[in-house]
Amino acid sequence: MRLLERHLLRHPSRRRTPHTRHHHHDPAGPCPAWRIDGDLATWAIHIHGLGSTRAGTLRGVLAATELGYTSLVVSYRNTAEGPRVGTGRTTFGYAETSDVDEAIGYAVRRGAEQVVIFGWSMGAAVALQLADHPRHPGLIAALVLDSPVLNWTEVIKSNCARSGWPAAAGHLAIPWLTLDPLARTVGLPGRIPLPTFDWTSRAVEHNTPTLILHGTRDDSVPIRLSQALRDARPDLVELETFDAGHTLCWNSDLDRWRNTVTAWLKVRIPR
Repeated sequence: MRLLERHLLRHPSRRRTPHTRHHHHDPAGPCPAWRIDGDLATWAIHIHGLGSTRAGTLRGVLAATELGYTSLVVSYRNTAEGPRVGTGRTTFGYAETSDVDEAIGYAVRRGAEQVVIFGWSMGAAVALQLADHPRHPGLIAALVLDSPVLNWTEVIKSNCARSGWPAAAGHLAIPWLTLDPLARTVGLPGRIPLPTFDWTSRAVEHNTPTLILHGTRDDSVPIRLSQALRDARPDLVELETFDAGHTLCWNSDLDRWRNTVTAWLKVRIPR
């Protein structure tokens, strides 16, 4: 990924104006971000996943830059690059969504008329929350989601199994996230409403054109969740599969990943 970052920053053909660093400010504190300028009317917001960094989203920046969008690569609370809040524990996208929403506000104040959100893993869960309750109606035009978390209960169970624990351990963990007294016991600021992140059940409420890229060998976020959302909403959701693990679709076939994303966005957001 460091090679990709250097490639993006050094080759003018891959970007329209110099890469800049800035902080967008929200109640959590200053959140570092990168901005790569293009058309100021169309912005791409890039959201990394849990345990990752901004560098992991540069794969999407290459596609957005090819389309001429301005890109904003954001960070959020309680990550390696974002501000520390409370005990420093993740809230699985619940509180983090407000940090990214502030970044969207930054884009709007600088001329954004439409926004495409690229989300990776938990970043995709944040993207879906932002599209579900947009602060600026009509602003979010499309979502590009790689290995998206669409149901935290199922993802927690899968990760328990991957770690050699029984799947039942995932069920036992849920009350510690969703019940207020237990959540505070483990260092969370309060309960996390996991059902609001369950898009396998909330598919009928989804209303934003969405491209999902997902690896068939993903043992962290099951591809069947993406298939379920696609099957429930074929009018809005397109799924492209790769022979890859979690968030490794680009690594497995970078040309197909880029071509799929750019071709889909050209249709959804004609210029």
